[in-house]
Amino acid sequence: MSTSIKRGLYLVHRWLGIAACVFFAMWFVSGIVMMYVGYPKLTAAERLAHLPPLEREAAYLAPEAALKAAGIGGALQDLRLAAASGGRAVYLATPAAPQGDSPSMHGGHIAGQTVIDAITGQRLAGADRSRAMATAAAFAGTDAGLGYLGMVQEDAFSHARSFGPHRPLHLVALGDEGGTQLYISSATGEVLTDVTRTERIWNFAGAWIHWLYPFRGNVFDRYWADIVDWISIACTVAAVTGAAVGLLRWRFHHPYRSGARTPYLPGMMRWHHIVGLLFALTTITWIFSGLMSMNPWKIFDTGAKPLQIEAMQGGRLILTPEDASPAVLLSQAAGPVRELRWARSMGSNAVAAYKAAGTPIMLDSQTAQPRILEATRLKQAASRLLTAPVVRIETLRDYDFFYYARAEHTMTGGAEKPLPILRVVFDDPHATWVHIDATTGVVLGRLDRGSRASRWLFSMLHSWDWLPLLQRRPLWDALLLLLSTGGVILSLTSMVIGWRRLGRKWGAAHAKPRLRSSNPSPSA
Repeated sequence: MSTSIKRGLYLVHRWLGIAACVFFAMWFVSGIVMMYVGYPKLTAAERLAHLPPLEREAAYLAPEAALKAAGIGGALQDLRLAAASGGRAVYLATPAAPQGDSPSMHGGHIAGQTVIDAITGQRLAGADRSRAMATAAAFAGTDAGLGYLGMVQEDAFSHARSFGPHRPLHLVALGDEGGTQLYISSATGEVLTDVTRTERIWNFAGAWIHWLYPFRGNVFDRYWADIVDWISIACTVAAVTGAAVGLLRWRFHHPYRSGARTPYLPGMMRWHHIVGLLFALTTITWIFSGLMSMNPWKIFDTGAKPLQIEAMQGGRLILTPEDASPAVLLSQAAGPVRELRWARSMGSNAVAAYKAAGTPIMLDSQTAQPRILEATRLKQAASRLLTAPVVRIETLRDYDFFYYARAEHTMTGGAEKPLPILRVVFDDPHATWVHIDATTGVVLGRLDRGSRASRWLFSMLHSWDWLPLLQRRPLWDALLLLLSTGGVILSLTSMVIGWRRLGRKWGAAHAKPRLRSSNPSPSA
């Protein structure tokens, strides 16, 4: 390698390293925190656990009657019944989208919802303070200790883009031992997320700083993704050039005169050189995979057409007077039910009755009888999701590399991952896989060539989402803590070296004017 190329590598690594070392240290330390405390979220299981049970004896209107009373007609994208707004039972109706994928029955908060009182059929306007406090009391199971903290447009714990239609948000303190605060929609009155004191404290050293959220919710918000992308690129270049310089400076065959393989004397430079070589691969991997998490320039988007959900399910959800009332449906579900959710399934309306935990009970919307999907019929319907031929349909009874569950606090955790499921593999240009809940018939998600590449380059490389490790904790913890600690040491030595070099440059720059002023002029 020529001297000029080597010199270029040294200079690029030196000055990029000085500029990026603080980000390296910040990412490694915050990454350790995120292993155990994630960004706040309200999981589906949490939401159901805090919903009051629906009353079997209550005079809830039948769905078609409630929609008619509220002046809502036509096809729906989603319809739910739950005591989710102000502690009272309401229907939450979302009109059918003109095109695109329909949300799953396991979905969360959906934009454009209309809230209808389940007993009177009255359409409810936006949630005010009193309704938000009633929602909080129902969530907590008591109104003792509640404190209204005002309304927020967006803060450190409410950056989720799905909250957009619900802003501004009511903020209510529960007054419990955990210091929990609730963010409640001003549009629907539902709880969107809950944040404990522990999550608030640790997130400033964890996810909030790891994802560079100081650039969110302010004048930099529109540039946030670009900022993260370019800082990640700069840090990746710094890490790669550092590895190259480290290998060039290491004597594999003939030691230096000192007898050491490294040219640096004992101290920070030697530590940086040795630790850098030991942890170069994981450092490069983590920085690069962090960049991949942003899907820069949409490199993982394949432009695939939406799935034909309506073709699979036999049309859109339209409620009629023949659909059973909630009282009839609730009588068929043993035990307290927290939510009823209507959807179109296999050519007719179906209802999923959700309890506080466990698999939902599937009922026929008209007869209220238990509904069991026939595997053959479900597979035939699934083949209509795309016009391309079906290569194969697999039944997954266990998690695998592409379909698995993570801990609730993690970035990709918290979503329901039921088993068994069907994996439908299509012979289309995007090599599409579709996952379908074998119990409910709900489309859980799709994976194409781009999303599977993201699975490797982000989830695998960044979070080490590999079942043999995830299923053998604390082996996963020990390995990631060891490698993260190495990254922290590498980053700290970079900061010390960079600070000293900048100090020398600063001192030299100020010494020259003093030296010139102390010399007599030639004419003196």
